[in-house]
Amino acid sequence: MPVLAADAESETGIPKSPSEARCSEAMEELEHTCPQPRLTLTTPAPFADETSCQCQAPHEKLTIAQARLGTPVDRPVRVYADGIFDLFHSGHARALMQAKTLFPNSYLLVGVCSDDLTHKFKGFTVMNETERYEALRHCRYVDEVIRDAPWTLTPEFLEKHKIDFVAHDDIPYSSAGSDDVYKHIKEAGMFVPTQRTEGISTSDIITRIVRDYDVYARRNLQRGYTAKELNVSFINEKKYRFQNQVDKMKEKVKNVEEKSKEFVYKVEEKSHDLIQKWEEKSREFIGNFLELFGPDGALLSIAYEPTSSTPASAEASCSHPQKKQWGTHILHMKPAAAAAAQRSTGQTSSNPARQDHVGATKPLP
Repeated sequence: MPVLAADAESETGIPKSPSEARCSEAMEELEHTCPQPRLTLTTPAPFADETSCQCQAPHEKLTIAQARLGTPVDRPVRVYADGIFDLFHSGHARALMQAKTLFPNSYLLVGVCSDDLTHKFKGFTVMNETERYEALRHCRYVDEVIRDAPWTLTPEFLEKHKIDFVAHDDIPYSSAGSDDVYKHIKEAGMFVPTQRTEGISTSDIITRIVRDYDVYARRNLQRGYTAKELNVSFINEKKYRFQNQVDKMKEKVKNVEEKSKEFVYKVEEKSHDLIQKWEEKSREFIGNFLELFGPDGALLSIAYEPTSSTPASAEASCSHPQKKQWGTHILHMKPAAAAAAQRSTGQTSSNPARQDHVGATKPLP
């Protein structure tokens, strides 16, 4: 238990002897040499047996109200938190963060129970004690790790490590024949409660693994672990490997389907572009055709453009709209039919020649 400060009088009110007074004055002159909280995170937290508090100055008993005011100013408030910390997770880290930030200047000591003690009172762990010690050493909120921590805190343990307060969640922890192993700490006014993180715990993580055991067994077989390492029977090994092959085939089929959909989408996109370009070209072609061969087209105007040898009557006949239309039809007729049509409409050529059925021009007899 933390040592109380020496007073001028004893608890009974009887003045102390000169030797006791000198001893008290000497204790008051001692300075605190307690380890200070970690300022850098470049190295893991030390173990208690490597950096135990050798401070000889008295550690006066503090109240929670005093500690929250930042007193004492010459040393940090030493807060202790203990646990199993198997499969160290965010719930553990949040509890330690709360313990670390309880007071303005806190030094957090974390006790971790050994494998023997844990297996005896709680059950088998996934991680061994060395792994659990190392997990705590690399948590940023931890200043010191105490290996092989006791299951129930004793006054001797509290005094040895000069512990001011114990941080833990307020739910009664029944174990080792006690309804609450922290009951005597609460009665001494040294207990500071923290809040549990809902939805995450070591038991929850183990439950997930057990529930999806087949999935994780298949996963590790696929990653190269042997059936012996996974404690899987021969039949289950073959079953898991067959399921892995089926899953691979399903994945391949899925990939082919996705690629097929992507290909079809690209083809549809290109087809749309091609159709759009074809429509544009078609409109352009039709427009050009009409400009060339339409009623007012350039070709017709060239074919019937009046020359110096064209009689005025022929020019006048060509200017009539109906005769222009006849001229359009004449362009698509055979030569003999075209000549007959010209004679019927009075559109005769100024050249005194005639065309035979093969289109050859011969002079008139």
